[in-house]
Order: sequence, then structure tokens, then C-alpha cells
Amino acid sequence: MNELSFRGKDRYHPSWPHFTALGLGLVVEGGFAFYRLGVVACCWLLLGTVALVGLGISMALRSWTTVGAAGITICWGIGRGRTYSWQEIRWIDVRETKSQYGTALAARITLADGRRRSLPALQHSTRYPDPDFQVDFQRVVNWWELNTESAARFQPPKRLRNRLTPQAIGLILGLLITIVIVLGVAMEG
Repeated sequence: MNELSFRGKDRYHPSWPHFTALGLGLVVEGGFAFYRLGVVACCWLLLGTVALVGLGISMALRSWTTVGAAGITICWGIGRGRTYSWQEIRWIDVRETKSQYGTALAARITLADGRRRSLPALQHSTRYPDPDFQVDFQRVVNWWELNTESAARFQPPKRLRNRLTPQAIGLILGLLITIVIVLGVAMEG
């Protein structure tokens, strides 16, 4: 089988609407910062924002995943990347994240010690659709199945955060905040 390569620069293409939104954000931030902080602090704040956004875009464009005989190599845009051998990988699945902007799918691996790692540039979302995502994911799974024994593959147990819904977390936090406020008022009075 041929080595597979998924690169961020092939997937993520900042568009004019992205730059327009960034420009508007900088104008609003600059206006508030100038009004509240002055010229020098405003310049530092805008420079810091541009640097962070530039770093984020650079990392996204430089990220990549390679699948080959040695295993899966992941690089998030800094350094040479980290190779996880096939013997370390216990499970490969797709993580689905739903938000108000749509559904995002990301391929990920689970290692022998239970840690999970997303595979950069092997993702699908409304903003960056990948019509070949399922085919590419299946090609990665085929490599994994070819290079590991079936006894070494097992689906990890669900974590607590996978079982809690955002509504349940909001309810719990709301109750905790209410209890803290009630206790604070009772302690003062």
C-alpha cells in the first residue's frame, strides 16, 4: 500500500470573508482599546492579536498527518511531528462535534495508554468540507488493520465527558452557582 499524506495547506484556505471578519474584529478591538487604554496599549494589543492569529493560521497550514509502514505521524505545525507505531495504536475512530455552526468530524487514534490524538488535516466540517473524508478515513483504518493483530485492537471505554451532554453540564453548573450564591448570602446575613 502507498503511504498516505494529509496536509493542512491542501485543506485549509483562508478566504476573503475570513480576512474581512478578522479586519472588522481588529477595527472594533482597536477602537475600544484606543478609547479605554490609549495609543501605546492599543498598538500592543493589536500587535499581539495579529501575532496570535498569524501563528494559528501558520500552524493550521503547516499541520499534517502521514500514514505508512512505521505507523501514523502527526505534526501540528511545529517541529518534525511525532510517530506513533502501529503497536501503540489500539483504536481509530471519528469524533463528531456538533455546534451552532454545524457538525465537525475528526479522525483520531487511541493509544495503548488511553490517550487520544486527533489527526490533523483529516477532518470534515461545514466550513472546510472534505467530500473524501470517509474514504480517506477508511484508508487509514485499512492500514491499521493490515499492520496490527485483531487481538491488539479494542474500543476504549467511554469517558465521563463523552456521556455528559452540554445541557447536563449547564444544569450542574447552574445548581452549583445557585448554591454558592445562597451560601454567600446566608453567611453575610
